[in-house]
Amino acid sequence: MKKLSIVLYAVIFLAIGVLYFLHFSGGKKSSHTGSVAGVPEGSIAYVNIDSVIINFNMFSDKRADLVTKQKSAEAELNSKGGQYEKAARDYQDKVNKGLVTRATAAQIEQSLVQQQQELVSLRDKLQSNLVEEEQVMNRQVLEYITNYLEEHKSEYNYKYIFGKSFGSVVLYSDNTLDITQRVLEGINKKYQTEKK
Repeated sequence: MKKLSIVLYAVIFLAIGVLYFLHFSGGKKSSHTGSVAGVPEGSIAYVNIDSVIINFNMFSDKRADLVTKQKSAEAELNSKGGQYEKAARDYQDKVNKGLVTRATAAQIEQSLVQQQQELVSLRDKLQSNLVEEEQVMNRQVLEYITNYLEEHKSEYNYKYIFGKSFGSVVLYSDNTLDITQRVLEGINKKYQTEKK
């Protein structure tokens, strides 16, 4: 699931980057020529999206929050599962010892079936919520990166910035076009400032 998420990040980031630059570069001539210190000259650059996301402090913080929520959901599910198992053992014990009538046993069994269905429903709901929160987290991280690139477009002076990752549509790239480290340093610095 983690590898799929990273591939999705890359594809989404690439699509957003291409659309952004197509939209804002439409026919305008840049008065700035030459390269900014530390940034290669040209109209295309790329960032290694896997490295950016994994080393982005915002992603780490949000991932930690998600793991906390996941542990909380697991604890809730385990607690309710333990209650169900205890009730099922108690029911089986009473039936084996003949301590309940058939009518009472049927009622208890019906209650256990309902409790089991509620447990499955709760598990599905918690799992669905966690998947949705992970998707929102991924979108927030990608939006943050895209907004950073937009805010600092004058520093980069590129028409396209591609997101490269394993399995992405960018199969080869010249290392001189790699601005990954510069972008990573910039977004982490911006995020730390905003976090304070």
